[in-house]
Amino acid sequence: MPPGGGGPMKDCEYSQISTHSSSPMESPHKKKKIAARRKWEVFPGRNKFFCNGRIMMARQTGVFYLTLILILVTSGLFFAFDCPYLAVNITPAIPVVGGILFFFVMGTLLRTSFSDPGVLPRATPDEAADLERQIDIANGTSSGGYRPPPRTKEVIINGQTVKLKYCFTCKIFRPPRASHCSLCDNCVERFDHHCPWVGNCVGKRNYRFFYMFILSLSFLTVFIFAFVIAHVILRSQQTGFLNALKDSPASVLEAVVCFFSVWSIVGLSGFHTYLISSNQTTNEDIKGSWSNKRGKENYNPYSYGNIFTNCCVALCGPISPSLIDRRGYIQPDTPQPAAPSNGITMYGATQSQSDMCDQDQCIQSTKFVLQAAATPLLQSEPSLTSEELHMPGKPGLGTPCASLTLGQPTPPSSMPNLATEATLSDIMPLKDEHGGHQFLTPDEAPSPPRMLGTGSPLTHSRTMHMLGLASQDSLHEDSVRGLVKLSSV
Repeated sequence: MPPGGGGPMKDCEYSQISTHSSSPMESPHKKKKIAARRKWEVFPGRNKFFCNGRIMMARQTGVFYLTLILILVTSGLFFAFDCPYLAVNITPAIPVVGGILFFFVMGTLLRTSFSDPGVLPRATPDEAADLERQIDIANGTSSGGYRPPPRTKEVIINGQTVKLKYCFTCKIFRPPRASHCSLCDNCVERFDHHCPWVGNCVGKRNYRFFYMFILSLSFLTVFIFAFVIAHVILRSQQTGFLNALKDSPASVLEAVVCFFSVWSIVGLSGFHTYLISSNQTTNEDIKGSWSNKRGKENYNPYSYGNIFTNCCVALCGPISPSLIDRRGYIQPDTPQPAAPSNGITMYGATQSQSDMCDQDQCIQSTKFVLQAAATPLLQSEPSLTSEELHMPGKPGLGTPCASLTLGQPTPPSSMPNLATEATLSDIMPLKDEHGGHQFLTPDEAPSPPRMLGTGSPLTHSRTMHMLGLASQDSLHEDSVRGLVKLSSV
């Protein structure tokens, strides 16, 4: 080691590069810890859920709150201002009957609004694909030219042909009497209609509660309106009509609300009484599905032919369970692998993304080797001074390594030295198709003429230095050429 050369060479020690985090085999089987989620949290329809999925409503609930306010305010005014006078002057049974009707109305309203109307679950991707294959097979067996796949099926119910329509949203053939609600975006079994006043669809599972709600509300409205008029008449007999209105202004408000709402509520109750007695739905009646105008042989196949039986089936029959299981837990089909911490997408990525990552790694590795090959020698190798060997246009071998810029990557300590017996191909491995250049080992390289003597003790070392300096340009050119080819893959 020449004196004075230890200082600059000590600054050039290689630092160890940790490649532990970038290993692609570290986290292939790590799974994400996914908290158990309930089905209502990922429900595809346009619904709102409360109380951990126990309450199910439509998204448009503004009119429902108006219904609650009208019922609560009108009933509250009646019990606060009219019932005390009526209980003293007529009978104490009036507040009792009014209270029973009020609680029955509120119970049936909340039961209708907060329950599942009979939503049909949507088809899974596998079920939808199988159904599409069945449709394609049925279409392929048809004779003649091309026909679009049939989207209806025909079934016979009590001698009547009923068409089953295909729902493009739910990917199912809807069962008889089912329809898709455009507001809730669900197929509802035995769909009657979407009622904004209750904030929910009316279907198979909540129709009886809806009917009992409007029927009991009709009785409550008539009850309140009748006894409010009785209250005003009794007061007017004592103090006069104007004084009676001044003494009980709440009675005037109740009478106005009941007068304008009783006609629609009573009419709606009568209409649904007719539908129940004939075992029809609002949707079927509006469309005229079983009207005689469509033909003499057209009749309702769901009617039992008896009004009493139809009413018992609609109001007293068993309630079918919910088909969507909105409070059930989601069962994951396949484990989800965790993403690697180094930012390289491995599992779950597309092939193109993996290829791009491989190309980036190859480019970065080649750049790293180029920079490592261009760095000066280790301090353990004896160096030549600029007086002993100097080439025009090149820095001398005694140039200190401190000239390297900060932040330049350095190869790990385990990398072979340029001055050892290792070949240059061990430092920068290249594919055969990316370069056909042959590099000589230090033993095979001849000594430059007129530079070193044959018997010199530094022949081997100086030959290696000459090889490194003379081949820097060709090495850089060949490596860049290979880098361009790698980046074009």
